[in-house]
This record gives sequence, C-alpha cells and structure tokens, in this order.
Amino acid sequence: MPSIHSRLRRFSTLLHTLLLTACGVGGGAATRDGSADSTAFKVALLTPGPISDHSWNAGAYQGLLRIQDSLGARVSHIQVKTPADFEENFRAYGAQGYRLVFGHGFEFQDAASRVGPEYPQTIFITTSGNRMGKNVAPMVFGFEEPSYLAGLVAGSLTKTRTVGVIGGSELPPVKSSFLAFAAGVHAVDPTIKVLTSYLGTWDDASAGKEQALAQIRRGADLIFQNADAAGLGIFQAAKDSKGVYVFGSNSDQNAVAPTVTIGSVVIDLPHAFLTVAREVHDQRFTSRVIYLGSATEVVKLVLNPTLAPLITPALQARLDSARNAIASGRLHPPRIEFVDTVVAR
Repeated sequence: MPSIHSRLRRFSTLLHTLLLTACGVGGGAATRDGSADSTAFKVALLTPGPISDHSWNAGAYQGLLRIQDSLGARVSHIQVKTPADFEENFRAYGAQGYRLVFGHGFEFQDAASRVGPEYPQTIFITTSGNRMGKNVAPMVFGFEEPSYLAGLVAGSLTKTRTVGVIGGSELPPVKSSFLAFAAGVHAVDPTIKVLTSYLGTWDDASAGKEQALAQIRRGADLIFQNADAAGLGIFQAAKDSKGVYVFGSNSDQNAVAPTVTIGSVVIDLPHAFLTVAREVHDQRFTSRVIYLGSATEVVKLVLNPTLAPLITPALQARLDSARNAIASGRLHPPRIEFVDTVVAR
C-alpha cells in the first residue's frame, strides 16, 4: 500500500495539474473546436527569476517562444522560487504529458534527477550541471570562452588597474566564468586587481547598485556582472559614475545602458533551446552532456558598437588571435568542474 507521504505527493501533483489546466497554461494544445489535442508537442520552462530581467531568464523565455514559432509547440512557463517548487512543477508537467521541460539553471538538476524516472516519456533538460539519466540531461554552455575575451578587454582598458566581478550568488557556472574573466585580465597584466562580490540575490536591483558603487569606491572602473535582474542596478551605478564601464551577460545587454556597456558575454539561448527541442521533436534525442561552446556560436562576446572607438586595432587583433586560439584548441580558458552541489538562485 502506498505510504501517506506518497499519496499526499500524488494528490498535490494532481491538484497542481488541475490548477495549471484551469488557468490555461497546461494541458494539450487547443484544436479549432476548442478541444485538447493530446498529440501536440508540448514544451515547458521553469525559470528561477522574472523574464523581465533582460538577461538569463529573458533569454530562456525567448527560447521558449522560438520553439513555439518554429515547431508549432504548445508552450508553458512558470517562475519558481524554491527547490520544492522545482520538483512540484516538474511533476505537474510530466503528469500532463509534456514532451520537453527545461529547468533553467544549475540548481534544477537535483529535482530533475528525482522526477525524471517517474515520467520516462518526458525529457528534462537543465541548463548547466552534470547529472544525467535516461531522460535527464544538462545543457552546458562554454561561457568561460567569451568571459576570457571580456577579461582581455577589461585588462586592456582599465585605467585604475582595478576591475570587478559581481554575481547574484556563488553558482558554479558563475564562479567559473569569473575565473576565466580574471584569467583574461591577468593575461594582459598579472598585477591588475580583480574584486569579487556576490549579492545573495538575483532580483534586487538596489543591492546590485549598492555593491557596484562599493567596488567603484575601491577603484574598479570596469565591472563584469552576472546577476540577472539585480544586475540592472549595476548598470545604473556605472551610469551614475564617471569613467566606469560594465559588461552585460547571458543576453545581449548592450542596449540596456549603451553609453557605459563595453559589450556583453552572450549565450544565444533561443538557438540552444531550439536545437535541443528539434532533437526531441524529431525523436532523435539521446541523453548526454550537451556542451555548447564558441564553435557552435551559442556563446560569444558581442562588443557594443556605440563604444567601438574604445576598441583599438591592437586590442581587436588581440581578441581575434585569442578567439582563434580557443577555436583551434590551443587556448583553454580555466573553468571549474561542477560538482553535485545545488545552490538556490
């Protein structure tokens, strides 16, 4: 006989499924007569923060919309906050017969590993991580490669010989990209100081601004941020300060503050999401670590044309040389090998 805990969990999942369907965000795609089409290709996305952040979550949502437009998929999105929410929503989508579910972040892999075996017909993808199962796979971005290039730019442009990095929290992928950025800075000048701060939040723009101003007071004149919505405060701090520049991250954020944004370390999440979705849709997906680096053009440094005069011919030549060395395998920016530690966003 099922345990009380098991029965309560099944009841919770059923109730959640009914609520999703009643709200119009779950279930099959509507046919012309309004009935549900159980054969529809259904794809869902869980994000740890708001899709209005112009960064990590916004890019994922654009990926979901790209799948909808390109494959005619029925799509659904929910913003979740806690590990319990991750697992509950994974189960609800599995119970509704969703074919593909994205958990957008390293922190989703624990829930995906637990829920995956219960719904073998659903593919669960986590963006970052290293855990795999028959229907569970991580999509790992070579974010270190363009982060290293951004470090070369920062090391070449700093006048104070002090630069900063600010993250939302100490997620391994974030720490790894900061390590690569620092390596790029020190390839230019090993004596340049790199300040490192973590906010403990991905949503609080005022906290981002406060920490950026603190780094600026310590001499930082270039800041590489990876803080989602909280990062918007870092852009504001740079705008309010003289001679301070920032780098965008995850999405192309050059237009957020074009007068102070040198460039953006970009993950083309729409392209990455659609690539995986096509495999699942065409029934040729196999579980593996899906590594997407510079060679796939999913990750890249996008310089801001508004500030193009800051990129001298000598610096551009150095960037081109480093980019070619990375592509050929002659240069390997440092990266942290992820461990099975889940840190909530």
